[in-house]
Amino acid sequence: MGDISRDINSKFANNKIKASLNIIYTANWINSHQNKFFKPYGISPQQYNILRILKGANKPLKVQTIKDRMLERSPNATRLMDKLCIKNLIERISCPDDRRVVHINITKKGIKLLNKICKHLKKDMLENLSEEEAIQLSDLLDKIR
Repeated sequence: MGDISRDINSKFANNKIKASLNIIYTANWINSHQNKFFKPYGISPQQYNILRILKGANKPLKVQTIKDRMLERSPNATRLMDKLCIKNLIERISCPDDRRVVHINITKKGIKLLNKICKHLKKDMLENLSEEEAIQLSDLLDKIR
């Protein structure tokens, strides 16, 4: 089991500082693992999130709707979608009633990639936690926000 005090060779003034730094340290650890996992698929974790949102919606969505649903709010979401478009994983659909509105839809190739990823995705990064601990952790994170 990890111990942030040992991992970064530090002592902390109090437990709230230790907890705050541990959240940042753990978030970076998770991001690092996700980046490594998605690299062979040619997408980033944020691009995976966009594909997941579109597949779950089961219909084309406005760009702003996708941005609002993203786990990691990204100012470059449009650029992420541009890259997914180039790879033919999503498609843009112009709105006939309003030329300013663009809808985004996942392609068959995008769904196929998601299905491939899901077969290999390690869904349990929290395997060291019991169900009760996972509930407690989630509740505490909600309480922080």
